[in-house]
Amino acid sequence: MLNSKLEKLIGILKQMESAVLAYSGGVDSTLLLKAIQLSGIKALAVTAVSETMPENDLLFSKKMCEETGIKQRVIKTEELSAENFAKNPHDRCFYCKDELFSKIREIADDKGYRFVLDGSNLDDTADWRPGRKAALNHSVRSPLIEAGMDKKEIREISHGLNLPSWDKPSSPCLASRFPYGERITGEALKQVAEAEGFLRSLGFKEFRVRHHGDVARIELKEEDMAMALKPKTRKAIAKKLKSIGYKFVVLDMEGFRSGRMNEGIEKKQSEKPA
Repeated sequence: MLNSKLEKLIGILKQMESAVLAYSGGVDSTLLLKAIQLSGIKALAVTAVSETMPENDLLFSKKMCEETGIKQRVIKTEELSAENFAKNPHDRCFYCKDELFSKIREIADDKGYRFVLDGSNLDDTADWRPGRKAALNHSVRSPLIEAGMDKKEIREISHGLNLPSWDKPSSPCLASRFPYGERITGEALKQVAEAEGFLRSLGFKEFRVRHHGDVARIELKEEDMAMALKPKTRKAIAKKLKSIGYKFVVLDMEGFRSGRMNEGIEKKQSEKPA
């Protein structure tokens, strides 16, 4: 089944003949990058850098483009300069993706590529994803969805292809660490990035540091909580995060859950009159 889905994905790409991929360096878009290589179509990977992008993702994206031989173009996006993004409404992601896909569409049209692609998968269609609206507005295709792939299958296929991303933790943009309605600033993004970088240096792999003003709320996998609560580690985390501007450092007892800030959003949206 998995091999047949990979074959279907490659077949979809071959029919395109040429495409520009919005390449973030994540699990999904890395599989798509590899499939593009296997399809042999004319392609360009475009990676957007901004204050909201984790630095490790850019480095990883460059490495994968070198390994696959697919040309990469790095562009700069300015989300924070857009008030609709900075004030952090529920549809914040729409404004970010709208800018991104607008720039990538211009590149595709200028260089003669037929399609613009993103790495959305089937699971994304069931979550609150305002960025999908931006993709549709710019006629962006999502081959992983077209091939019927969900996140679990993408990881399994990636593993079979020996891609280093197969077990890579999800790494959404740093803006996802802020509760909706709390303004996003460059300074706060740097705080989050430095805090998460420190936790990563201690050996934690899948976690989030949620930014609530002067409070850093740490979400860890349940199996990692004991490690964080060891006196030496606990004190080191508190000291570091306070040194970068947080007054309070707390451990969320419910643990890590991807998309935590989206909880309740879908319900609220569905309650709105049509």
